[in-house]
Amino acid sequence: MAYPFSKIEKKWSKRWFETKIYEPDLKRAKRPFYNLMMFPYPSAEGLHVGNMYAFTGSDIYGRFHRMQGDDVFEPIGLDGFGIHSENYALKIGTHPMKQAKISEKRFYDQLKIIGNGFAWQERLETYDPEYYKWTQWIFVQMWKRGLAYRQKASVNWCPSCKTVLADEQVINGKCERCGTEAIKKDLEQWFFKITKYADRLLKNLDKIDWSERVKIAQRNWIGKSEGALIKFLISNSQFSIEVFTTRPDTIYGATYMVLAPEHKLIEDLKHQITNYKEVEKYIKKAKAKTENERITEGGRKTGVELRGIKAINPATKKTISIWASDYVLASYGTGAIMAVPAYDERDLEFAKEFKLPVVKAKLVDKDKIIKKIGGKKTVQYHLRDWLISRQRYWGPPIPIIYCRKCWERMDQKKRKSLRYGIDYATFDNEEFVIHPVPEKDLPVKLPYIKDFQPTGSTYAGPLASQKKFYEVRCPKCKSSAYRETDVSDTFLDSAWYFFRYPDVKNKREPFDKLRVKKWLPVNRYIGGAEHSVLHLLYSRFLTMVFKDMKLIGFDEPFSQFRAHGLLISSGAKMSKSKGNVVVPDVYIKKYGADTTRLYLMFLGPYEQGGDWRDAGIIGIVRFLNRVWALASNVSNNSNISSWLHPHIKEVTEDIANLKYNTAIAELMTALNKLEKETLRPVRQAHGEQAQGKKINRKDFETFLLLLAPFAPFITEELWQKLGNRYSIHREPWPKYDKRHLKAKTFSLIIQINGKVRGQVEARRGTNEAEAKKLALAEEKVRKALGVGKIKRTIFVKDRLINFVI
Repeated sequence: MAYPFSKIEKKWSKRWFETKIYEPDLKRAKRPFYNLMMFPYPSAEGLHVGNMYAFTGSDIYGRFHRMQGDDVFEPIGLDGFGIHSENYALKIGTHPMKQAKISEKRFYDQLKIIGNGFAWQERLETYDPEYYKWTQWIFVQMWKRGLAYRQKASVNWCPSCKTVLADEQVINGKCERCGTEAIKKDLEQWFFKITKYADRLLKNLDKIDWSERVKIAQRNWIGKSEGALIKFLISNSQFSIEVFTTRPDTIYGATYMVLAPEHKLIEDLKHQITNYKEVEKYIKKAKAKTENERITEGGRKTGVELRGIKAINPATKKTISIWASDYVLASYGTGAIMAVPAYDERDLEFAKEFKLPVVKAKLVDKDKIIKKIGGKKTVQYHLRDWLISRQRYWGPPIPIIYCRKCWERMDQKKRKSLRYGIDYATFDNEEFVIHPVPEKDLPVKLPYIKDFQPTGSTYAGPLASQKKFYEVRCPKCKSSAYRETDVSDTFLDSAWYFFRYPDVKNKREPFDKLRVKKWLPVNRYIGGAEHSVLHLLYSRFLTMVFKDMKLIGFDEPFSQFRAHGLLISSGAKMSKSKGNVVVPDVYIKKYGADTTRLYLMFLGPYEQGGDWRDAGIIGIVRFLNRVWALASNVSNNSNISSWLHPHIKEVTEDIANLKYNTAIAELMTALNKLEKETLRPVRQAHGEQAQGKKINRKDFETFLLLLAPFAPFITEELWQKLGNRYSIHREPWPKYDKRHLKAKTFSLIIQINGKVRGQVEARRGTNEAEAKKLALAEEKVRKALGVGKIKRTIFVKDRLINFVI
């Protein structure tokens, strides 16, 4: 009889939700374990198997810890604000507020059927005013501490999304959301001073238990460089050019200087530059290029000399030419370089292009030369401040008010003490005092507006057309004032959500200190490595700020972080354009959630990902049907058989290390033994042998306990059918006896292209060559191979061999 998954999964989903089986006591938990999957953003298309892959892997780990006696907290919510959701609403012609509710229902309905042990009572959505009230509160606290400021800067602009982007949201020169080439624009925007925390962010990477590839990505992005600041005087002028260099020892070989086209000095010296019209033309052309086009290696170097001005090399005292070129970026270093073509490849290319001198001067002691020429040793970082404002509609309004009257009433002495960008700002040559929205007036609610489309303006978003929104009273002098019309970056919403989950109903503060002390940092966080320098970096930054505010006593948000792998379909990364996105609903309806969960986890190592192929799921269907069939043939024996202990050990260790595919392979081996090796005759009371054979009850129950994190529905049903009163998911995890771990043989699983084709007994310690020989000796395997050529062999010692053909 086949496993009737549909009826059983509906039954247990409903019962778990009603009994709140996965809700820990957030106040009194004795062994709190915060198990979290990275914040999902919803879309009307809903969950695809890549999402389910990530969620299932996280859930298995949480279920494993719950059965080990931990009070597991696994909350869920939606990162529903931001460009992605807004663009989808624009695409289908629906208002984002309406679409958010549609997407929310769709996403939650899907999440309820995949079998995860979510704590549904603590769910949150970023577009709920009760949530973004505290996002705005965080912005106000950042402003009060001088960590939020408004500044004119050369920023990334996405022509398609019609908004600015943070540096971290530009991947290989393109918008990380839509893939459009980003361009540079000089704009006034709001920033967070993440650079103030650059050194702490870098140093802490040495002590946190995170996936190494994520730590490497963050180290590279923060990009610490030790060097010196050196000033080159401009002859016959009061101006100078300051450069940052990591090679002050090469200064005697500096034969010319290069400024980024956006460098302020060009404008300051335009009256001395004799070919300024030519320079201006070049600057306009350079600004039209994307940053990616400017820094691409191998392209022909372009530039223009700033005639009429010369710089003085402070070491040689010789005058050298000054150039503007787009291979130097305003956003890196000081936006100017001393060019040393004898020791730098790009400088050499430029020198050859414009026939500039190349001098291979001797290298000198770095410290001595810095002192001699009056330089300054310093450290610089690649990291730039986080651009937080967006010229869009779907996001939390930035809680700032600008007052002209406050400026006019302020005396000169007071004006001089103000900090531009933090205390005051300018618009159309008029100056305004900056005030945060008073905390009692939060949240600043996002109004419903019919015309929410992005304007394309580089200065204002859709809210700028709403007088009722932007015309307000100054919180200080009560005069007419203006509210900020930009909204904040969606990555701010998601940089702190894990603090709110344990205390979602708190109306007095973003979170209770004692509650957070009990549950945070997050014990195990699982998510995508693609957010290494976005969400993960921003979350670390805000956590450090919270510690400095004395809201918390730790400075890292996640004790452990593991990056899951990516799924591909038919050999290619899943994408709508390729038409290979797989929606799990179809498979859950046809085969059940347990089957889909097991198949996803069997595709490959969880941290590496795998290739989804429809044909492979049938093997899992058969596996669960065999488990279901065995349940009707169980005896009352009470001791675990000795052969089962090595399997308990292997499954336990594999789950702990996220090696779910090999844990499932071990369960398959154990099932084979249950069917073949532990079947024994049962004698009736009068001594005659009964017809049929029975399985040791304790062995079968132990097997179900090991399977439970992977297949929660079938194991719960069978556990109850065996007469157990309580949920299997609240039962203790099986323990193995070391005395029974000396098994001399194991079942070698044989796969072809990841599909199980057979198994054979082998001695422990068998090497790859011996395993291959044993596998190819099996007739079923040879038949399955046919005339196919083995391209590669994957061998897991004492576990499996997989032939890729």
